[in-house]
This record gives sequence, C-alpha cells and structure tokens, in this order.
Amino acid sequence: MNALKKWEPYAYAALRIVFGLLFACHGASKVFGVLGGSRPQDPLGWVGAIIELAGGVLIFLGLLTPLAAFVSSGEMAVAYFMVHQPRHLVPFAKQFPLVNHGELAVIYCFVALYIACRGAGKWGVDKS
Repeated sequence: MNALKKWEPYAYAALRIVFGLLFACHGASKVFGVLGGSRPQDPLGWVGAIIELAGGVLIFLGLLTPLAAFVSSGEMAVAYFMVHQPRHLVPFAKQFPLVNHGELAVIYCFVALYIACRGAGKWGVDKS
C-alpha cells in the first residue's frame, strides 16, 4: 500500500504549476532578454520562445492544458533534435543528452507530454 497515494492529485498539481512557471520563465528569458537569456536571432527561435512563454503560462494556469502541453512537448522535441543533438563533434557521443547539453529539452519534452495526457488536474482552470 502506498501511503502517499492520497496526496497524488496535489503532487500532480504542484508538478504542473512548477513546470508551467519554469517553462514560462524559459520563454520569457528569450522573448524579453531577461533572467540571463538572450533574444533569438532567427524566426524559428522566436516561434520557440513564444511557444515556451505562452505554453508555460497556460500550463501554469491549467488552461487549455492538453493542447498547450502537447505543443510545448513537440517544440522541445524539435529543439532537442535541431539544436542539441547535432551539437557535439564525436559521432556516437552526440546521441546522449548529457553530452550535448540537451537534458533540459528532453525532460521538458516528456513532462509536457505527460501533462498533455493527464490534463489540468486539481487547481487548474480546466478542472480536468
């Protein structure tokens, strides 16, 4: 028996809220050039930054959560394969996120995918 099972809805809500806040900050750092970030230099970078900011805010609020999280998950997959995976010069080693510094993109991708499947949960505007 899992003694923490009764806290699962609250733990998931905290996961969604913290994820949304961090993801929005990730986007805000690019869109506004704050929090140690820099503005994108190309149109695709701007699209990604806007998805991160808007998606993060929507996930944080629990509003349109499955759609926002699914788009955010896809954006992080694209970021990993376009930016991180080709980065390293050692052919075999570049496949590993810890080597190509893509671990944040990978974890964002899969947590967002889980949130897309699960919905807003407790404390979300969507109340799913």
